[in-house]
Amino acid sequence: MANYNEFNNDDIEHALAAARAHNETVGITNTESTLNHTMGGEYSVLAQCISVTVTNNKVCLNLPLGIGSVCLPIPFNIPNGTAAQACLTICTTWGIPTGLKVTVSVAGVTIVSKVFGKC
Repeated sequence: MANYNEFNNDDIEHALAAARAHNETVGITNTESTLNHTMGGEYSVLAQCISVTVTNNKVCLNLPLGIGSVCLPIPFNIPNGTAAQACLTICTTWGIPTGLKVTVSVAGVTIVSKVFGKC
């Protein structure tokens, strides 16, 4: 049975608040009340990085925003118990979450990057 690592809900909420604040700061409209294409659009914010362990050539995570439990296969043979880092980035458009990006690194080298939704 896989061990699913979790990101901290408070850190996720802070990242979502930053995305909303960015949208409020740049605004969806410019001074002429037309759509502000230059300042709006996609905004991605790092929510948290956590320590994880490689088990059976995969890293398993519980992801927020309705994504749920996932296991990311590691592309080459890394021994069980190897320390890794998983980072969660939340992607938004106009302050609304549109996706998540997860990166997994071992010894500072990104070995897996996966997007869920749109980033």
